[in-house]
Formats: sequence, structure tokens, C-alpha cells
Amino acid sequence: MAKKFPLHPKHPERICWGCDKYCPADDLACGNGSDRTQHPMELLGEDWAEWRPLDAPSLPAGESEAGDSEGSERHR
Repeated sequence: MAKKFPLHPKHPERICWGCDKYCPADDLACGNGSDRTQHPMELLGEDWAEWRPLDAPSLPAGESEAGDSEGSERHR
């Protein structure tokens, strides 16, 4: 089972985000490469989870991406 992915970690630079092991940046155990994988927050900014492509169609008012009405829980 995959671990829950943190949306806003305090120190994302200390961890490799390339797999579910979340290895310390100075001790990569999975062989995912010679450098750590950055957290999306480091690449796209604090609001990375709300990012959408510019050409993505806009959603109707009151509807979430999953097609549910506002206020419903979204499972990831």
C-alpha cells in the first residue's frame, strides 16, 4: 500500500520523493537515480496541488474535478 503523499511538507529538500521509501536526500536506497527527486512544491510552488494546464476546460460552478458537488470528499 502506498504511503499518503504530503501536500506541504516542512522540509521537502531533505527527502527524495521518487518512490514510497522517502529516503533521506543524502542516503538514496532505491537506486532511483544519482540525485533525489524533488517534491512538486519545490518545482511548481506552494499552490502546486491546485495547478491546472492553461488549456484545461474550466469546470462549471459548484462542481469539482471528480464531478461531485461542492463539499464532498475527494479520494486520491
